Amino acid sequence: MTQGVSGLRLLLLLTAGMLYGCVSQDSYAPSASPDQPWVAEHQPRYSSGGTKTFMIPADSKRAQLTPGTLADPDRTYDLPALIDLAQQLNPLTRSAWQQARQAAIAAGMVEASYLPFITASVVAGSQTLTVPLPDRLGNRDVENNLDGTASILSLQWLLFDFGQRQALQKQAGQLALAANYLFNGAHQTLIFKVSQAYHHYGAAIQRQHIADQAVHNAEIIQAAVNARAAQGLATSIETAQADQALAQAQLRQIQANGNERTAYQHLLAAVGTTEELTIAAQHSAQRPLPAALNTPLDTLIPQALSQRADVAASYAALQGSKAGAEAVQAGYLPKIYLGSNLSWGKGEFDVSGLPSIGQQGRGSSILLGVTVPLYDGGLRNARVKETESRISTAEYELQRIQTAAVTEIVAAHHALRTALASYHAASALVAAAATTYDAALEAYRHGLGTIDTVTVADSALLDARLAREDAYAGALLTSVNLAFMLGTLTSREPLP
Repeated sequence: MTQGVSGLRLLLLLTAGMLYGCVSQDSYAPSASPDQPWVAEHQPRYSSGGTKTFMIPADSKRAQLTPGTLADPDRTYDLPALIDLAQQLNPLTRSAWQQARQAAIAAGMVEASYLPFITASVVAGSQTLTVPLPDRLGNRDVENNLDGTASILSLQWLLFDFGQRQALQKQAGQLALAANYLFNGAHQTLIFKVSQAYHHYGAAIQRQHIADQAVHNAEIIQAAVNARAAQGLATSIETAQADQALAQAQLRQIQANGNERTAYQHLLAAVGTTEELTIAAQHSAQRPLPAALNTPLDTLIPQALSQRADVAASYAALQGSKAGAEAVQAGYLPKIYLGSNLSWGKGEFDVSGLPSIGQQGRGSSILLGVTVPLYDGGLRNARVKETESRISTAEYELQRIQTAAVTEIVAAHHALRTALASYHAASALVAAAATTYDAALEAYRHGLGTIDTVTVADSALLDARLAREDAYAGALLTSVNLAFMLGTLTSREPLP
């Protein structure tokens, strides 16, 4: 007995040592202190300059991008075409679709609990027992062999559970419904993001055109100054001011070009591709502006709350929480089940020196039972309290989403009105600034004005054009935003 215990201890010690040796603590241990970097094995803790580096080890597998195969390099994409492409490529909608599928599968698993469960089992075995005889019988052993197989077919069927499965099915159905709402909401969000990025890109193109026009105007002013200087009528200060104005316009042109490329990349990211696309976003400036909404907010808000995907999903989650509470309450009640078994088997018993014995048999049984939960150490009470807490959480979340939605709708409504009014005011400003610029330039050419007046008028005209373009793009952006907040941006059709 002592040897057996010692052998068991030795086996445990060897197993523990092997497990300890297989786990490398250095590979998973955190940093030694909050201000020190975590470093992987064989990675330097400090950079070549002697400073701490928080770089992580590179892995080429993480740099592999999923290639896009749906984009047509020979096609020019407008906004509807970009939305169609994004709905096929973007991981946002793909992920939401998988989540909706998972919720539907979970609902189907609950429905399967109404059906009986049938299992089949086959057991086979062999046993050999050797019994030594006394020494006076010649040191002989008697060997017994037992071989056999058993096959069992079992059926279990829960017949009645006082509505527990029905409540679970309702809960799973509500969660599946919420996932489907969020799937459609993901498409609405994608349409919104692509539309916003498209209009930002279109505005960047227009700002590039305005910057090009500003360079052209600065060149005209410089030519006028040089013409007067050739006649001895312009001073060196005027020449320097003209050169400064041209340099400033060229700087703005370079910045506008960089902003255009940035906006283009943001649009590709919104679509969900890294491939270069030919995009006709310059048509964004030719889109008619939406008219101001005359529908009162008291009518818009209830309608929006009734059809927004996030509100609908939150409401479905609340209903699912209530159904989950019903399922927990049903756990206090008895359950009626039906059980049935069908078995058959074959066995042989062989004793050395005697004829072998074989036997075959089969049996069946049908059981109708009732289970009544009596005591579980307070587990069901804890589950009831948990479900009540989940209901309260879902109610608070629904209230939060509704409040946020109302705030977003009111803000978007006011923003659209402001953007439209700003565009009309900026258009009048551009007309006045253009008249002032033309008059100042013409007066300077005839010696009746100063270069300061011309440059100031030119700057004012540039600012007015930029303000009008910003107001125009803002009107398009806020109209898309309002449609999204109202829950009506459900396809590419209602786009402004």
